[in-house]
Amino acid sequence: MINKRVPLKALTCLVPLILIFLLFQVAPLIWVVIHGFLDNDSFSLHNFITIFTNKLYYQAITNSLIVSFWSSLIGIILGTLCAYSVHQVGGRVRDVTLSFSNLTSNFCGVPLAFAFIVVFGLSGVFTLILKHFGVTNFNIFSLDGIVVIYSYFQIPLGLLLIYPSMDNIQSEWKEASSLLGGSGFDYNSKILLPMLSRPILGTFIILFANAMGAYATAYALTSGEFNLLTIRIADMISGSIFLQPDMASAMALILILVLVVISIANHFLLKGSFDEKQ
Repeated sequence: MINKRVPLKALTCLVPLILIFLLFQVAPLIWVVIHGFLDNDSFSLHNFITIFTNKLYYQAITNSLIVSFWSSLIGIILGTLCAYSVHQVGGRVRDVTLSFSNLTSNFCGVPLAFAFIVVFGLSGVFTLILKHFGVTNFNIFSLDGIVVIYSYFQIPLGLLLIYPSMDNIQSEWKEASSLLGGSGFDYNSKILLPMLSRPILGTFIILFANAMGAYATAYALTSGEFNLLTIRIADMISGSIFLQPDMASAMALILILVLVVISIANHFLLKGSFDEKQ
């Protein structure tokens, strides 16, 4: 006899989670959507028109996209190469590398910004070394510096995300390619990369979303002076210049839209990868 009380008990256990989801996910999202289209208590597209016509706001979106793209590209390239190398080496080296990557991928925010200021600041250790060799054009507080500091946690995160896909690589593939007269380049370009293309693209999308939503590291590094989308939203909410909750909501909606598109793309990539395995 089927116990009909079990589903009810299970549903009851989900009540706290549902309440938290409604209070901290759905309710703020509804508030942001409503206020994003408000202008002087009336619904309009004025906030979005202002964002894409005002140079300051448009630059914030552009800078966020540039930083996210380049840091994600660096993260996926180096992360994939490291993941492949670690997979081939295996053993204790693999375990130590994955543990270290897990640690560094979560080392961000104020501590990471402080560490880079000490190392690459105006009087940092590596800055003085670079000046000694005549390299004086690198500035950790610039766009290039933000890309470098974001890459610090993007690379190990990319390694951790792409590494499970390496388990699908079979050693027999390279042997078969060699027997058929294929070179190492043929194996990498015609067998290995096509097999890893979907996981690599999916990981790149996740890294891009991770960089788009990052805030604390860039803010701590530049004291909020660098123009990023997340920093502009925070300034409008905190009233660092003047309070603009409606404009902040509109910019948050743009950020949400970018992340939603990224999430949908990643979902279809994962679904396609799963269908291929089936």
